[in-house]
Amino acid sequence: MLDLRNSVVLLVTFTSLLLALLFIKLTWKRRRLPPGPFALPVLGNVLQIHKQGVVPYLVKMGETYGPVCTIFMGSRPTVILTGYQAVKEALVDLGDDFLGRGPLPVLERVFRKGGLALLNGTAWKQLRQFTMMTFRDFGMGKKTLEEPIQVEAQHLVKHFRSYKQEPVDPSNIMICASSNIIASILMGTRYNYSDDKWMQLLKNIHEAFVIACSTWGQLYDMVPNIMQVLPGPHNKIFTLLQDLVIVVEERVKYNLDTLEPNCPRDFIDCYLIRMKQEKDPKTPFTVTNLVATVTDTFLGGAESTGSTVNYGLLIFIKYPEIQAKLQEEIQQVIGHNREPVVEDRNNMSYLNAFIHELQRYCDVFPMGANRSTTRDLDYRGYYIPKGTDVLPVLTTVLKDPTHFETPGEFNINHFLDENGTFKKNNGFLAFSAGKRSCAGESLVRMQLFIFFATILQKFTLKATVDPKDLDLSPAESGIETIPPVHKIIFIPRE
Repeated sequence: MLDLRNSVVLLVTFTSLLLALLFIKLTWKRRRLPPGPFALPVLGNVLQIHKQGVVPYLVKMGETYGPVCTIFMGSRPTVILTGYQAVKEALVDLGDDFLGRGPLPVLERVFRKGGLALLNGTAWKQLRQFTMMTFRDFGMGKKTLEEPIQVEAQHLVKHFRSYKQEPVDPSNIMICASSNIIASILMGTRYNYSDDKWMQLLKNIHEAFVIACSTWGQLYDMVPNIMQVLPGPHNKIFTLLQDLVIVVEERVKYNLDTLEPNCPRDFIDCYLIRMKQEKDPKTPFTVTNLVATVTDTFLGGAESTGSTVNYGLLIFIKYPEIQAKLQEEIQQVIGHNREPVVEDRNNMSYLNAFIHELQRYCDVFPMGANRSTTRDLDYRGYYIPKGTDVLPVLTTVLKDPTHFETPGEFNINHFLDENGTFKKNNGFLAFSAGKRSCAGESLVRMQLFIFFATILQKFTLKATVDPKDLDLSPAESGIETIPPVHKIIFIPRE
């Protein structure tokens, strides 16, 4: 009995000492970091985040502790930047100091820690430069890319006509249409909306994003070492995304077997040609990085753009007066028969402003993406060591009241002057900012404009219920904002 009592005393003493040491270590870590809430050893602020939800918690911390504060994602200190000024200062004014990529555990597991999204240093710079140049060669931001977008828009018109004014949920079709644009550049291919296997793959991708945005997915990103060994729906993320990885790997193998160096067909061909030219054994141009880069670019180009378009369609049925005004502008500038072209955007302030306000309002990536500091910094009076995680919370920029008069409402006037002419707004950082901003920004802008102009040129969209009863609150909000699902009636405009 005495031995048991002594063992219990020793165990309690050991546990107490361990917790004390962990607490001292935690206190030492944050001694010169920006202020923030109390954090537990090992778990950090996970319990508070779990209770409130990650996005609301980050916003609240900015309001409580100021635009630069610190929370702990498990044992990792993470500096949180909120509001336009702090985010712009870090990503633009001091861009090279915040250029590193912080840990993204979900993506690291999917991409085997490779690819443009996850690399750092010289390897990232080489791959980023190559990717941007290759995208431009295939028409990114140029008139030559208009044709595949116009073709895809006409496929959408044909598809929605086929429903003959029956209500339809367009969400998966819009994701497929968006995926086809980026697939044409990456893999030189297009998928039909009737391709059941491909449509199921896209549904799996969407479900993976929904889980990643849920509490389970957020916990995985905060305490991956714990979550990796626990059962739960978070493990399904990787199963759901595996089919896409397999498709990319098969395409890479096919391109490698049929490669003609003098006639590259797509991004994969260009990458394989560059890979064969490399002599440096430390080159970032490896098959692992190729598969990861293509998969990541595809996920961003398909899912996020598709979600933005779906939110736009919901805005049309929620606010019929906005839809009518957009159709009036389309009729005046383009007419009913000519296909919209990107040049029309210069003469269509209302549609241009609508697209900007849509991206601001739907807030597709509210948390931004984890960065890390590339050197020891004295930032706003705080010491931030090299390699510290930094999270620029983009939702607080897109809803910054110093730049947007009614940040919580859909208000096209945020991007229109007193004469109804489009005006820029510095608070619009939907694509992030600086050297690690979205590589496909110009493609997304082209795609949104042509898709919306074409759909409104050919259809009037109506809800199946009273527009006042439509709830546009996100289905999920975490690493991505997932729009709600509502059926829409597409009425042809003859």
